[in-house]
Amino acid sequence: MKLYNIKENDQKVNFEEAVRTGLGRNQGLFFPADLPRFEDIDALLEMDLTTRSTEILSALIGDEIPKARLAEMVTAAFDFEAPVKPVTENISALELFHGPTLAFKDFGGRFMAQCLKQLSDGEKITILTATSGDTGAAVAHAFAGIDNINVVVMYPKGKISHLQEQLFCTLGGNIHTLAVEGTFDDCQAMVKHAFDQAELRKTVGLNSANSINISRLMAQICYYFEAVAQVPKDKRDELVISVPSGNFGNLTAGVLARAMGLPIKRFIAATNANDTVPRYLETGEWSPKATIPTISNAMDVSAPNNWPRIEELVRRNEFSWDDLSSDRATDEETAQMLKAMHAHGYVCEPHGAIAFGALEKSLQEGEHGLFLCTAHPAKFIESVEGILEIKLDLPKALADVAEKENLSDTIPAEFSHVEAKLRSL
Repeated sequence: MKLYNIKENDQKVNFEEAVRTGLGRNQGLFFPADLPRFEDIDALLEMDLTTRSTEILSALIGDEIPKARLAEMVTAAFDFEAPVKPVTENISALELFHGPTLAFKDFGGRFMAQCLKQLSDGEKITILTATSGDTGAAVAHAFAGIDNINVVVMYPKGKISHLQEQLFCTLGGNIHTLAVEGTFDDCQAMVKHAFDQAELRKTVGLNSANSINISRLMAQICYYFEAVAQVPKDKRDELVISVPSGNFGNLTAGVLARAMGLPIKRFIAATNANDTVPRYLETGEWSPKATIPTISNAMDVSAPNNWPRIEELVRRNEFSWDDLSSDRATDEETAQMLKAMHAHGYVCEPHGAIAFGALEKSLQEGEHGLFLCTAHPAKFIESVEGILEIKLDLPKALADVAEKENLSDTIPAEFSHVEAKLRSL
């Protein structure tokens, strides 16, 4: 697999180098030089999740990982379902929260862990990642207990839900967590800064498990194919997918799937009050503002990292702005959408609610809508129970950690503290 740095096109790497280094020079994102295109989509969609995903990932990666070994990696990573559930007559939900940390990030985190185990040759690796909620848990659980790999997760203190925090801040061992007195964008900026420090990067074997890492993004492509496989054939050509969007890795994966031949009519980028992308699509001006805390905290991102990859697909004429619309929702509107779904007998959480609301406003006659449910409602138990006036059962994965000791260190949003932690491992 050949990839290039979007910012500095002369930097070209293979899949192994892209996975192991995470970011290119000048904080540039790696991007496939060529995308495979599947002509017989119907045959692909007849396969089961792991068989189909092996075919997709093999076509992307090429011969760098033997196909038989790749099949083993996919089977180990995707050992849970991603069902499509009807919500209204013409809108369905893709539930991506059936993995071990109850969020869509399990797909990318677990596949990346498999890739690094395959490619690392046993040398020391330090994973540095920022999370606005769910990435931290998925990455921490995927890498917990793996020899020669330390994980450092930064998150904005007090700005993620308690149960989200408990899922990854109670593990210990090779998992180290830093509660940053700042925003997710502060955390993300410090991750980028770390990758600009050549000596530090080499000394600690630095890597990132954010969706900037191409292995995570490629894994996410697979669940779009799984979603369409569950949509009736007569509805596929009119399929509109609404994606709750924060750092925009999720939407990027969907656009990549479409560029590879998956029948998706158009996409909706659904955000909360942190609406940099909706404003950009409306005005053509890229103007991130200060991050606003919301009840959909995993989307509290003002400077989404993956957006340059979508722009690159447009530049390469593999995607058109005509096939992307956007919408945003206030907390009050999010609550109304949760209530609207509950009236249909479906319990969701704030991020999925925003995507559902965007679909309801946008869907045209003859179209079929699909929105992504990125996390289990119980991960946001306080807001969901309060808004819907119901009592949620706590899944075992959350019940097991609810009362455990939080092992995080609190630090100011200053890179020197992050560097000290990395050098101490």
